[in-house]
Amino acid sequence: MFDIFKNRLEITGKLTTITALRISAGRSSEPIGSDLPVIKDALGNPLIPGSSFKGALRSRLESFLRGIVGNNRKLVANPAIENEWSITSQEMKQLKENYDNDEALTREVINQTDLASRLFGSPWIASKFQIRDLTVISDTWFGQYQERDGVAIDRDTETAADGKLYDFQVVPASTQFEFRAVVENAEEWELGLLMIGLHQFETEQIPLGGGRSRGLGVVKLEIDKMRWFDVNNDPEKLLAYLQELVSSNTIDDISSYEDGKQSKETWTHALINHLRDNMNKSSTVEATQNS
Repeated sequence: MFDIFKNRLEITGKLTTITALRISAGRSSEPIGSDLPVIKDALGNPLIPGSSFKGALRSRLESFLRGIVGNNRKLVANPAIENEWSITSQEMKQLKENYDNDEALTREVINQTDLASRLFGSPWIASKFQIRDLTVISDTWFGQYQERDGVAIDRDTETAADGKLYDFQVVPASTQFEFRAVVENAEEWELGLLMIGLHQFETEQIPLGGGRSRGLGVVKLEIDKMRWFDVNNDPEKLLAYLQELVSSNTIDDISSYEDGKQSKETWTHALINHLRDNMNKSSTVEATQNS
């Protein structure tokens, strides 16, 4: 309820499968067909869930952050284990008892939230980063899936285990998907964190889906446009932007947007400085505790 619109970054591009991609929909119960089909949309076309992309991106960034600031859960949490959240359910209950003012409570929750969750969200705060499901670009999709065989190996006999032969679907290499993401009300360092993560996809460093040890899931992100709008404490600028949103036929007609690519270096520097500040704070706290 205390959100104020400050800025918006819209990112568009395409994601290309460099090797075959397998994001499984789970084991099929159909008598005919693949044992493990891939996720498809209502028309039977391949689909990459936005949650799969976002999860892989977040995981990579959290691994980077742990390498910089250590395992301090107040700086880098583990979303899979509640005891390693930056704010556990019990701690949240205590905060609610200590703060009877909603605005003060919100400020304190944000202050105690780990770095990645500030951008990607947590049980207590909403995500600033939104990504659509990635839909296939029709010109690159010919309606054909590849079927591959798999087998579970008996570790004692080193042969195929009885009844463990299966097949699975993959999306062929060179298939392209439409990429659309939005970030709102992000700090400069949070945008820098996002730029680092997206660059990992641009350089084929983050695989998606299953079968990655077999070479599956290598993808390449190509960012077409980064449309950036910053209110910068100027109400008139926001009014002009809102007017353009209503009167423009396409997003390309909105002149209020700036080229976000021009700010990538600024945002990345802001992230580096923010991380250095947190490293210094952690070192000071640790020294005080050990003295």
